[in-house]
Amino acid sequence: MTAESERQLAGLMAAAQGGDAASYQRLLKGCLPLVAAVARRQGVPPDQVDDVVQEVLIAIHRARATYDPTRPFLPWLRAIAERRAIDALRRRGRQAGREIFDPLTYENHPDGEETAEAGLDREARVAALRAEIASLPPGQRQAAERLGLSGQTLEEAAAETGRSKTALKVNLHRAVKALRARMGVTPTDGEADDV
Repeated sequence: MTAESERQLAGLMAAAQGGDAASYQRLLKGCLPLVAAVARRQGVPPDQVDDVVQEVLIAIHRARATYDPTRPFLPWLRAIAERRAIDALRRRGRQAGREIFDPLTYENHPDGEETAEAGLDREARVAALRAEIASLPPGQRQAAERLGLSGQTLEEAAAETGRSKTALKVNLHRAVKALRARMGVTPTDGEADDV
């Protein structure tokens, strides 16, 4: 950039600091090529140069009161542009460390919605479980319905049924054991004694 361009931008900045909106717009337009060149020179990828330019324009707007009109304008602008370019490169480095581009994974990711077939299968299993619970002895059935199906706490179930927490736990344990045996479910390691 020539010395004349430097003086012109410095004059526009001084006018902008004085409140001249037209000078401020001309200043920002005049800064665009220089800022883009600084970003490219710093190694900012072409698809991110516009982002850096926007960040620099915002930084100029926020820091315009800090510019001293008696000093050269371009070093001040260049320092802001270089810092924003470095920030963009750092962000890109952090994102590259966390993000992986793998289109096959995206395409093969299972749909979160349940299929109609799976929904019917689940409904059939729930119906079978409810039927088995209904056939349990009264104490076990009550514990399974209150603690398992309704999701009540031991305190709530004990208050509503008038039974002790211990009795409810024992009956629930027996109900689960009986249901596993009837439905052919084998407990996994660590589940044999626990509910």
